[in-house]
Amino acid sequence: MGRRGRAGAGWALALAVSLLVGCSASDDSGGTESAAGRPAGDAAAGGAADAPAGRAAVGAAGEPGSAGAGAPDLRVDQRAIVYTGTLRVQVDDVDGSARKGVDAAARRAVAAATAAGGFVGGDQRRGVDADAEAELELRVPAARFTGFVEELAAYGRQQHREVRTQDVTEETVDLDARIATQRARVDSARRLLSRATSIGDLVSLENEVARREADLASLEARKRRLADLTALSTVTVTFVGGEAATPDEPTGTGFLVGLRAGWQAFVASMGVLATVLGALLPWLLALGVPVLLVLAVRRRWRRAATTAAGGPPASGGPLSAGSATDASPPVPSARSAP
Repeated sequence: MGRRGRAGAGWALALAVSLLVGCSASDDSGGTESAAGRPAGDAAAGGAADAPAGRAAVGAAGEPGSAGAGAPDLRVDQRAIVYTGTLRVQVDDVDGSARKGVDAAARRAVAAATAAGGFVGGDQRRGVDADAEAELELRVPAARFTGFVEELAAYGRQQHREVRTQDVTEETVDLDARIATQRARVDSARRLLSRATSIGDLVSLENEVARREADLASLEARKRRLADLTALSTVTVTFVGGEAATPDEPTGTGFLVGLRAGWQAFVASMGVLATVLGALLPWLLALGVPVLLVLAVRRRWRRAATTAAGGPPASGGPLSAGSATDASPPVPSARSAP
């Protein structure tokens, strides 16, 4: 090929490149103008359309067998589990006082929780001495949960223990995906806001950005709550004195069960009746004694007034004159013939 042919080919190639660059620049300009002039409702629709795609991408990455670097690790040792424990421990009295024994056990439990890297979430003390008890809500790292529960049970005689677990791995993964998608939507709305050209679009996009940021903050708060529950387990322990009764176990049916329940109800009713009588006795004494004194004085005064006015005539008194005159003489009885 001659020099003229090579020059023609070069000019043709340069012209083709110029045309391609011009078309792409025109497309970018048109896309920018349409995005900037689009109302907030269309922007929200576009963000909502992007959200399922983001969730689908995250879900696909989480499927077994996927080789993506962002796939969540769902092994047993990597799962998010919330541990919750409840204990009731009977401790020995100190110096003959159940209150001192309960308080000493509570202090040991608080010190153990602090040493394990946790803290006290709640502390309630009830009772005076024989019925004294302390209820503590302790937060400890999940890795120390089992050992901490065993340590608390060794403070005395364990009367009750209940341990519950809740697997929140799927909820955690779902929250992570939703947070990532919501952040992308917030960034998209902010870009549209920076390109707004009219006051109406500016106001609409500002409202849309505020709404999306509020949704993102809510999702992040839920994630922090789940992270707190999985990182720190909750142990609720109740310490009671040495004379405290064992909590009642679930009972069945039968004659003896009914008899026991009836007797307990009778004793409880008598206790209530005695309580009411004891509450009313001071009032009865304070009001009843003066009333009885007033009644006794009035009765004596009436008797004295009746005696002064004269009593009824005696039953053996003399008869009246009319009665004596009208009385007929006795008729002698007839004698029999000689």
